[in-house]
Amino acid sequence: MKVINCTVESIEAQTSIVHKVVLLPEQPVEFKAGQYLQVVMGEKDKRPFSIANSPSSANKLELHIGADPANSYAFDVLSKCRQEGKLTVEAPLGNAFLRDSDCPAIIVAGGTGYSYAKSVVLNCLEAQANRELTLYWGAKTAADLYELSELEALSFSHPNFTFLPVVEEPPSDWKGHTGWVHKAVLKDISSFSGKQVYVAGRFEMSAVIREEFCLVGLDRNQLFGDAYAFI
Repeated sequence: MKVINCTVESIEAQTSIVHKVVLLPEQPVEFKAGQYLQVVMGEKDKRPFSIANSPSSANKLELHIGADPANSYAFDVLSKCRQEGKLTVEAPLGNAFLRDSDCPAIIVAGGTGYSYAKSVVLNCLEAQANRELTLYWGAKTAADLYELSELEALSFSHPNFTFLPVVEEPPSDWKGHTGWVHKAVLKDISSFSGKQVYVAGRFEMSAVIREEFCLVGLDRNQLFGDAYAFI
């Protein structure tokens, strides 16, 4: 892990709450897909965010910040980016990174947990091009799936990559999965034997996935997510 000074290259709203922030580090940052950084807000105040870009783009750090004013934990970081145009971060951190394997990989992301999933997907398509890869991204509404078209294009150009969006409150013309994202995965997959699962989202979701997926064949050693270091 290194302490790195960064300048803010851009801040782009993805939804009314989620913002994509691109940082330019003072030196390239070596990290593994699925790792995260900590924004240093104070000596004892360090706030984690997944790195959303692929490790092949080591000259930038992309963050997806869900900055509701009611959530000062993230909102303060976005405000600092806007007001100061720079951040100090610590990176890389985390052990839920993409493993090199031939077995099918299933990624389950809830909300802005997609930032973790994005890095894993991009790196897997680059470095493990023939691997079977499936992403389930769950959100409250279709509008919250802020990179829907980009993921659909990726799935079209990579036959081994399947993207399945899941919406809790679907519009009348929605044709995809509905409800909770982990339930959509269980609906499609009856056994997780011989598969790897990567998870990012609320701790409650991660806990349920560990319990329910392992009941149908998932090896706990093949389940990866930063939440599992804490729950």
